[in-house]
Formats: sequence, C-alpha cells, structure tokens
Amino acid sequence: MRKRVILAALAALAGGAFNPAVAAGDCDRACLDGVLDAYLGALKARDPARAPFARNAVTSENNVVLEAGDGLWGTITALGGYELRFADPQSGQVGFHGIVHETDTVSPFAVRLKVRRGRIVEAETIVARPQEAGVPFVTTTLTPLPVLNEIVPPAERSTRARMIELADGYFSTLQLNDGTLYTQFDERCNRRENGYQTTNRTDESFGPTMKMGCAEQFRLGLYRYDDRLRARRFEVIDEERGLIMAAGFIDHAGRLTRYRLSDGREVESTIFRRPHTYCLLETFKIRNGRIEQVEAVFTTVPYHMPSPWVRGAGRR
Repeated sequence: MRKRVILAALAALAGGAFNPAVAAGDCDRACLDGVLDAYLGALKARDPARAPFARNAVTSENNVVLEAGDGLWGTITALGGYELRFADPQSGQVGFHGIVHETDTVSPFAVRLKVRRGRIVEAETIVARPQEAGVPFVTTTLTPLPVLNEIVPPAERSTRARMIELADGYFSTLQLNDGTLYTQFDERCNRRENGYQTTNRTDESFGPTMKMGCAEQFRLGLYRYDDRLRARRFEVIDEERGLIMAAGFIDHAGRLTRYRLSDGREVESTIFRRPHTYCLLETFKIRNGRIEQVEAVFTTVPYHMPSPWVRGAGRR
C-alpha cells in the first residue's frame, strides 16, 4: 500500500494527473505515511524533485519561507535512527520528530506536512541546531518513548476539541506562569525539550527544579519570564495515538529581574535578560483527558518574529 501511495503521489507531481484514491479527504493513515516516506527519502537524497510537492507548495524552515530544496535540503548528510510519526487523516496532515545530521552538526528536528490530493501543499520544519537553539541543552541521542507510540484505547481517548483545549491550556499555563494550571497533567507526565528531559530527572545538571514533574514545576511558577505564547496553532491531531502537534512562539521581553515563586521564595531571573523569542513545534500525548508526555523542538528566532503561517501574527 505504501509503495502504491508514493508512486501515485510522484506520478501526480510529474504528470499533473490526480489519483482518485488520494483525492482530498481520502488520504488515510497509510497514504499520509507514504507521503512522509517520500518526503524524507527526497530530503536524504537532497532532491526535492523526488518529493510529491504541489506546484504552489509553501515550505518553511525555522519560521522562514524557503524554496523547496533550500536550507536543510542542501546540508543534510543523514537522518538519525530516532523517529516519531503520527497522522491526522481528517485534516490531511502528518507529523514527524527525528534527528538530522548535516555537515558538522547533529540536531533534533520536527516536520509538519499538509497533503492535498496526494501532494504536499505545506511543509513546516523546525531544526534545533545546538549552535543556534539558544538553550544549554540539546540532546542528539534520543531514544523512543513507548508512551508516545502507544495506541490509546477508545474509552481513554479525548475528542479533537478537548485535545486542542488541553494543549492550549498548557500554553496558557506557560505564559506569565504564576502557579495557576489551565490544563490537566497525568501524575507521571514527562517533558523532553530538544531531546533533553526537563522533568523528573535523577540529577541536578541544570538545577533541582528539573527533578520535579510537569505540574509541580508549573505550580511553583518557575516560568514567570515567559511573557507570551502567541500565534498558537493546533495542527496534527491523531486521536488514535492521543497525539497533537502544536506550533507557536514564546516571547521574552527580557525586563524581569526578580520574581516570587508560589512558595514565597524570591528568585532572580538569570536567563532572557534581553528581548528574545523561541519558535516551536510541540507534540503532546493525551490520555484520559490528561497530558502524559511532551516532545518539544524549538529554536531562537528574532524577537517578535511573525509567523508565515498565521496572518497578522506578529505581536499577538
């Protein structure tokens, strides 16, 4: 099935004829998975002509619109062994997290593809290159997490609307974090950021708060310096797997010097002491109406950089 889907998509690109089996709204999981395979194969070969791009496809890398074949396409040397993939037949989108090797750099990266009639009409990529990401931790030896790949039993699934509500609530909790939770967390919730586990650690590599769980960190109000989380988009929703890929920006005004945690302690803001913005693709695992796992890829971009995917999203 996968081979037929890839061949059909490539034939459509070359000859301009559409295959009814992959018409809009009919690209099922196997179809989307096949298009993703074709895209990744073309990327590895540095040859965008091998990917089933639509004629007017829009592609971006780290929030900058590029021609297909530019950016990572010209520097990739290999793909790492780690991959997380999931599909949303209802919206015709597929999500991917992996590791990419290019010249002298190994980086976590995430991809979102939108497919119409077997062709890629949108390709959004975030590459967290260690030299540019803007965090002291970028791990490039990711291991698969069973929780992310598990099929959620029907009785434990959430509706699409509820999954969006929980992911949006996570972003609202992060924005101007004052200890209030606007979402629901599983007690075992873990988070990985650019491949690095930032919750429930057994060491204190980056401070004792990384030994806390998701809800515990947010209840303490650790992230008060995150001024806004804007241009939020909720794109790939895989109800069977309980996965939702979201996108957005975290803006830091850089003005905060000291702030009080919810336990009464006053702490100094030692990071983001200048205007700064992250651009992100972030995937949430949801089961029984609670967030179980977070897999985030983000990198530094110019402060208040607008999104090419959201009209008028510069400062909102």
